Amino acid sequence: MMQLILNGGPLMAILVAVGIFGLVVFLERLWHLHRARIRYEDFLQGLFRNLEQGDIEEALTICEETPGPVAFLARVAILHRQRPRAELQESLDNAGRSEISRMERRLSLLATVAQLSPLIGLLGTVTAMIQALWTIQSRGPLVHAGDLAGWLMQALATTAVGLFLAIVAHGGYVFLANKVEKIVLDMERAASEIAAFLHNTAREANPSPT
Repeated sequence: MMQLILNGGPLMAILVAVGIFGLVVFLERLWHLHRARIRYEDFLQGLFRNLEQGDIEEALTICEETPGPVAFLARVAILHRQRPRAELQESLDNAGRSEISRMERRLSLLATVAQLSPLIGLLGTVTAMIQALWTIQSRGPLVHAGDLAGWLMQALATTAVGLFLAIVAHGGYVFLANKVEKIVLDMERAASEIAAFLHNTAREANPSPT
């Protein structure tokens, strides 16, 4: 791989920069999503205990100190606990959409790297082949294999590295998208449990007259 990079010509520098950029984006998103996913069952159990005891401030503190969208949804639910269930659910839906948008932020950059890398590699191939043909034309019948080998190597190198980056970037994008999907499922389950708990708690505190 290092030999390919060294023989890739000026466009190879662009491919290397694109690859480094994609790696930085992947690692940043991976770290963010790793922090975002928690064991929401354990988190909710501790939270419900505080709510059952009427310790609202402690419950809010737990939500603020816990990273991730589940804790954010729990905080939104607690702050809107006295609203009708339909309004509470709407608040949770709005908060959930904003959290999903934040988790998906910059994932499109990885998709862009996957799309652009082979095109840049192809451009490097075309320019190298043009240089090879120019060499043949300018040196006429006395062209030696060594005169063309460098250009042919550059053409193949840029294509190979561009395809490699595209495959890796696409794989990284799919991996992170799957992580986001799992977190979204956790959010949906947690939001449903929180809404049901708060609704039942409010109904017990204010029973309907018989």
